[in-house]
This record gives sequence, structure tokens and C-alpha cells, in this order.
Amino acid sequence: MKQRIFIGDVQGCADELESLLARADATYGGAAEVWIVGDLVNRGPASLRALQRVRERMECGRARCVLGNHDLSLIMTAWGLRERRPTDTFGEVLEAPDAEDWIEWVRRLPLVEFGRLGEQPFAMLHAGAHPDWGLADLRRIAARVESRLRASHKAARAFLASEPSSNPDRGALDLLTCCRSVAPDGHWSAEPPTGEFEAWHHAWSEREHDYAIAYGHWSLQGLHVAPDLRGLDTGCVHEGRGRPGFLTAWIPDLTKRRPFDIPDTGFWQERAHRAYYVGGDAG
Repeated sequence: MKQRIFIGDVQGCADELESLLARADATYGGAAEVWIVGDLVNRGPASLRALQRVRERMECGRARCVLGNHDLSLIMTAWGLRERRPTDTFGEVLEAPDAEDWIEWVRRLPLVEFGRLGEQPFAMLHAGAHPDWGLADLRRIAARVESRLRASHKAARAFLASEPSSNPDRGALDLLTCCRSVAPDGHWSAEPPTGEFEAWHHAWSEREHDYAIAYGHWSLQGLHVAPDLRGLDTGCVHEGRGRPGFLTAWIPDLTKRRPFDIPDTGFWQERAHRAYYVGGDAG
């Protein structure tokens, strides 16, 4: 039986990723199957190596990964839809001889991966799900947006260049990769909750959905362990920001009927090997 191991935002921290992968292999051997919540690139020093390690395992059927907002930034920068920023560290990918192949590979990553742990169906996504979305809604929306991203270069570029406010699929892409908070009227924000906004997962939990979610993106929130929720971005790349940074893995207990229940102590944390933080937001 495969042992799924969920890993938070890598963001170019390839050394720490390799340490967790080595631990997974030493502990579970060929049964280790890694699921990564997105943001393989940017801010850390080794985006290309992080891509290479994950792609190698995916091509062997030993890993899955979803698309994150920084992965989207890589695509949009490569396609001239976004200016390269001082905090971007994915230049080695853009300047690689096979850069076009890497961009094509990244844009074909799924937005959401689905599975089951014990009796619990779950979704793995990067940032958040709208509180009103049931599992069937999430499947339908993700499939529709993925088809837009995997279209011809011209069509996919036009899709990414479209306005989220007037293109529901483009808006859904942003929500899945950037959302942190929602308002009572259903509007969402990439910012942490203030005023009438609350954390997206609080509103989602109130709906008592019949599925669980593993996600990343929210490094300043830290490790989030709640019923049916595992938030795994513990800001490895933000080491040096006045707090420690870790790359976190969740190893669900497959002997449980409902592994997303709490309490849960099935976590590995690899401390950042050095300070990485150079400024910018915590996305």
C-alpha cells in the first residue's frame, strides 16, 4: 500500500525538499508517494532543481503536484504577461536551454488533485476553495480551468491575460491559487482576513462539506491542523524573517478511518538550511 506524504510550499528550497524525499524513501521505500501543494518555484535559490526533483518522481508515478501562484507567475513572466520582479528567483528556469519545455510542463500541472484517505475523500489544492463549493463543484471547476490552461499557447496566453472580474474561469484560477479570506457575500481576497472577511477555511468548515482539503500558500498562518483541513505552508523560504522557516510534510495515519481527524502528530519538519528571506510579500 502506498504511503502518501503531503509536502508544503517548496518555493525553490530544493535542499530541504531533497532531505524530506530522502527521509520518505528511507522510511517507506518504494511505497512513498509524495503529494506537493504547489509553488515549486520562486524566492528560494534552486527553482530549477526543485522542478527537476518533482518531475523525476512524477514521471515514475511516485509524486503528484498542483499548480501554485508562484508557478503561475513563472508562466506569465515567460509569456510576457508579468514583469520580472526583484524578488523573483526563477531566472535560472527562464534562462535554461530547455526553458520552453519547463513552462509547458508547469502549465499542465493540475489545479486540484483528488483522492481518498481511509473513508475520507479529499482534495489537494494550493490556496483555498470557495466555501460554497462541494466536491462535485470543485471537480467541475478545476477541470474547466485546467482545460483552458492546457489549450494551445495562443489560447492559454489569452486566457491568462483576461480579466478575472469578467472571466469566471480566470477568477476561479486566482481563487484556487491565491485565496486567503472570504466575506459573507461570497467575495474573496488574497489578503489575510480583516473587517468582515474571515479565513476561507473557517467559512468552508461551517458548511460541513463531505470532503477534506490539504493546502498551502499561507505561510504567515503557519501549520494549520483542524478537522478535515491540513494547511502545510510553514514558510521555509521565509527563514530570516524574524522567525524560523520549515518545509513541512504531513504523513497521514492510514490505519485511521478518517486520517484528517484530530489530534494528529504525523508531521516531519525540515528546518531551512539557511536564511533566504530578501523581502516581498508572504505569498
